[in-house]
Amino acid sequence: MALLFVSSCRAQPSEPRFPAAHREVSPIVGDAFSTEDARDRLGEAEEVTALAGVKPGMSVVDVGAGEGYYTVRLARVVGRKGRVLAEDILPDVRDELTDRVQRENLDNVAVKLGTPDNPMLPAQSFDRAFLVHMYHEVQSPYAFLWHLREGLKPDGLAIVVDSNRPVSHHGIPPKQLKCEFAALGMEPVGSRMLTGGDAYFMAFRLARPRPAPDKIEACQS
Repeated sequence: MALLFVSSCRAQPSEPRFPAAHREVSPIVGDAFSTEDARDRLGEAEEVTALAGVKPGMSVVDVGAGEGYYTVRLARVVGRKGRVLAEDILPDVRDELTDRVQRENLDNVAVKLGTPDNPMLPAQSFDRAFLVHMYHEVQSPYAFLWHLREGLKPDGLAIVVDSNRPVSHHGIPPKQLKCEFAALGMEPVGSRMLTGGDAYFMAFRLARPRPAPDKIEACQS
């Protein structure tokens, strides 16, 4: 009986092993990137959602949603027939965002808790996945992207907004970003600098099958 127990334990599948980031990772400094009024004065959300091609009726996810700046604005764009999932990894932030969604009567928004390396998205569910000023804080980017891409529909896009500066200064150079997404079989289909600063927009599509974790080739910073 003891031998059977040991054999059963050994038969359990192990957790996938992913490459390390091989670069710095920014610390999480808070759940707000800037004030909402300041971002609205620049027209940030309108510019990004237009570039991303968000339309009424779409299903989108705001990964690392924080206080919900994009969540509430995406909810207005996709409309009553669309759906928004707001995800964060901090329970307190999740709870505060849930309160905001209820307070603003956003019936087309759901809120959920993910983990640092897995946003826990339902498979092939989203037309767009938004990663806004948060990707440089992801501690295990290859594990994170490996899970994230499974939440996209076959023709869905991952939308990244980040700053063109070193990771140590809370940004990520576009070249590094493209390399890490390419390691997960995703390629850029559009990019441009955003109005009023060093932030840029980049959209990625699924270009190749998802590699096995041990076949991922990590980028060097």
